[in-house]
Amino acid sequence: METDAAAWEALRLSLWVACWATVLAVPLALWVAWLLARCDFWGKSALNALVHLPLVLPPVVTGYLLLVVFGRSGPVGAVLERFGLGLAFHWTGAVLAAIIMGFPLMVRAMRLAIEAVDPKLENAAATLGAPPLAVFAQVTLPLITPGILAGAVMGFAKAMGEFGATITFVANIPGQTQTLPSAIWTALQIPGGESQAVFMVLMACAVALGAVVLSEALARRVARKIAGT
Repeated sequence: METDAAAWEALRLSLWVACWATVLAVPLALWVAWLLARCDFWGKSALNALVHLPLVLPPVVTGYLLLVVFGRSGPVGAVLERFGLGLAFHWTGAVLAAIIMGFPLMVRAMRLAIEAVDPKLENAAATLGAPPLAVFAQVTLPLITPGILAGAVMGFAKAMGEFGATITFVANIPGQTQTLPSAIWTALQIPGGESQAVFMVLMACAVALGAVVLSEALARRVARKIAGT
């Protein structure tokens, strides 16, 4: 059926957007989490507030701000348009919206994991002559991997469920920017579309459950590896 095809297309686009958003956001989120957890610098409180701002702003407001800045006539969007890198009303804009909305959750999970690592372990490795990058890669990173996985899953789940900022910034164009939440909303606006909405809701639940199960399995595997069992 055509409606089923539209639902699968919305799911495909949602997975595509969520995967790109997660892959692009994890390195930056880890760096910001490290800064907030281990470094003292001027403006740290401002950075922390900025990171968490999307959690308290209405998603529609975030989407509007993205449209103002990255829209075709915005200060950044106009420059990107010259290079054929438009974001507004394009799936790449949905990726940007998903990154911004999920970023606070990723940073928080990773920051808690970093703060749980005893600095004495890192200092001991440093006193043995290991450079900072080696200390991070060989001591810190293995210990915080479960936190990184948790943050990645939270960011992925947020990207899959993002609606307000996405529909404001990239609209709801079937086959181009219509993600699963947008498709569910559209189905609910059509008389008799409840069954189609239920089908897509079950899709979303299955993907979310699969992501959580995979995250738990990976976290347990990493924990066993760290414990040496």
